Amino acid sequence: MKRTTSALCLLFLLNLTSPGGQNLTIKDDLGYTHVLGSPPQRIISLTPNVTEILFALGLEKKIIGVTRYCNYPKQAQTKNRVGGMVDPDLEKIIDLRPDLIIAFRGNPLRLVRRLKDLELPVFVLEEGTTLESVFVLIHRIGQITRKEKAAESLVAPLRENLKRIETSLKNVNNRPKVFIDLYGKGLWTCGKKSFMNDLILKAKGVNAAGEIPRAWFSYNREELIHQNPEYIVVISKSDSDFCEVKTWFTKEAHLESIKAVQKGNIYFLNEDLITRPGPRLFQAFDQLARILHPSFFKDGQ
Repeated sequence: MKRTTSALCLLFLLNLTSPGGQNLTIKDDLGYTHVLGSPPQRIISLTPNVTEILFALGLEKKIIGVTRYCNYPKQAQTKNRVGGMVDPDLEKIIDLRPDLIIAFRGNPLRLVRRLKDLELPVFVLEEGTTLESVFVLIHRIGQITRKEKAAESLVAPLRENLKRIETSLKNVNNRPKVFIDLYGKGLWTCGKKSFMNDLILKAKGVNAAGEIPRAWFSYNREELIHQNPEYIVVISKSDSDFCEVKTWFTKEAHLESIKAVQKGNIYFLNEDLITRPGPRLFQAFDQLARILHPSFFKDGQ
């Protein structure tokens, strides 16, 4: 992204008004044209983070379809299921007669093209590579749903939360090396092009795999030993899954030499919080910052 986050947000907000109140034309993150007319009344979300943002914007009554993975908030589980992120039921989507479908990175391009070929109103969004990208994402969704003021109200406290955490960390000098491990896929981790890399940097840490110019990939065990991280953060859906991985790290041959294993610095972060670029991502950032630098946070701070 060549423009700064603040500049992008300003650009989006300026695009919301036009003389005479006529319909506006904008482009999604794949370059497809979208007309901003009346507020959509029948919205389908194709990813969990978009669903969370739609609910946070007060659009729960207009959401008519979500994926099988959309489990937050609880009300999302009462909505029509349209399949998964890569294998949605196109017939069901058509039957629901949406006037807006919001797709996201993770939905295959072939799916987006198929929706376009069917002349369905799909708007595609990119996830970005920084924590601030979430602000842009919220503004974009607020824009296409005509909930601009609600989007601004949602973003404001998130900015304050980010500022609070960064202020708490301003005097941190030691940046420990961190290895992120996603449960269930071996040593699956994030690289330089993942927004999670930005979370680690902002939490005053160093990503053990941060020099690799990819988003997610399988990491080499020998390289992990060579990098020798001081912290291992396991991303999983449950405590039981986390305990399984933690036990593996502590008992696996040759990994006992890693500082994080020796010191017991193996921690859990909820997968839904930290892998979904939405409002709850800032909770995950707060937790990660406290894991790496607990002495810089007072009780209740």
